[in-house]
Amino acid sequence: MQKEIHQIRLQRFQSELYGRLVLPHSPEYEEARKIWNGMIDKHPAMIVQCVNDADVIKAVRFAHSMDMEVAVRGGGHNVAGTALCDDGMVIDLSPMKGITIDPVKRTARAQAGMTLGEFISATSKYGLATTTGIVSDTGLSGLTLGGGMGWLMGKYGLTADNLLSVKIVTADEELLTASPTKNAELFWGIRGGGGNFGIVTTFEFQLHPVQKVLAGLVGYPITAIKEVLQFYREFSAISPDELTLYAAIITTPHGMPIINIAACYCGDMQEGERVLAPLRAFRPPLFDTIAPTEYLDFIQIFDAESPRGLNYYEKDASLPELSDAAIDAIVEHATHRTSPRSQVIIQHIHGHASRVDPEATAAYALRGEQYLVAIDATWKEPLLAENVHIQWARKFWSALEPFSQKKAYINTLNAGDERLRASYGPTYDRLVALKDQYDPTNFFHFNQNIRPSQQRRDESA
Repeated sequence: MQKEIHQIRLQRFQSELYGRLVLPHSPEYEEARKIWNGMIDKHPAMIVQCVNDADVIKAVRFAHSMDMEVAVRGGGHNVAGTALCDDGMVIDLSPMKGITIDPVKRTARAQAGMTLGEFISATSKYGLATTTGIVSDTGLSGLTLGGGMGWLMGKYGLTADNLLSVKIVTADEELLTASPTKNAELFWGIRGGGGNFGIVTTFEFQLHPVQKVLAGLVGYPITAIKEVLQFYREFSAISPDELTLYAAIITTPHGMPIINIAACYCGDMQEGERVLAPLRAFRPPLFDTIAPTEYLDFIQIFDAESPRGLNYYEKDASLPELSDAAIDAIVEHATHRTSPRSQVIIQHIHGHASRVDPEATAAYALRGEQYLVAIDATWKEPLLAENVHIQWARKFWSALEPFSQKKAYINTLNAGDERLRASYGPTYDRLVALKDQYDPTNFFHFNQNIRPSQQRRDESA
């Protein structure tokens, strides 16, 4: 009888949806439960593929009624795998790809299922853009909620700094608007607090006049790695806001390990040529692709380095400076990667993004000039071989720990509660208060979780 009642309730829920309910016996289930990171292998009891706000509210309500755990999936990568759960419900926002642009006000309203490539493709038609990440199939939603670094951050700040408002479905099934004038404290917490307070379904962004950028890669042999990193340190330290520089240790498709410096200048092209001249004259490169480029085209050139379906494990270290000792540690471990697919990416956070008051948004960890070293273990072979690659990443991270700050970028955090606290710094207690207000039972906990006060009290009792 109980099983029959459950089936009736499930059929009623399915009939009420505008989107699709995918169950384990559905023919599309195996594909629907896959995410970008092939290492994640979870089997939810159901996947609710939402197409509008009403679907999201109905999904939250049904999950409450069935006492189901809930994971929320946006449109992109989700390295850590928190977009899926075993046995519970996945609220999948990836079908929600609507966008409207006001070219006069330079604003865009985008639904939560968009990828960066889809978003930039729409805004670039008007010669507009805002800060986004470095790979086009990254999800716009997750990037923004964690703060959002990218090529334009020196000039225009983090992705979250360009957020004007959101629509959000809370744990008590309400659809709220959060902005500087409506539910302002919630709006503060959303910008860096991840998915802890509800499901954001729509984002409104400030856009900026960006069509072409002076951008590209300058590559060098791996034997020059120390020299290149020392130059990168000196050159990035004097870079203007318009110039963002990354360094990356990768292996080319032909099997050659190299180090390259990626540059993106968003300003006057002639001035950009002058600013970038020292990079192009530093030493004879293997290649130099810097040229005036459509912003979308530049974002897409990095997609091939991070294809869908491989196994990914990431550790990040935040360095206040690239000291000689830190460079030595990077050289030692980056030149002994256990997989040719693994990468080391050094991102320079500077300019506008670094100057915002650390407590103005919840994205505390991304304030202040710093170098974020992303250690990306990547491999194709079955999981039986995972330990050697994961151990490489962990040993690398441990070698950088003496030079690192405890705080970490929330979108790549792969650690315990201690580092989560450090990443939010003095804003952590304020975030707990928001969690107590909007999600006191920790309904949304498949994320970089800020546990509510009652749960902490229960665990310590």
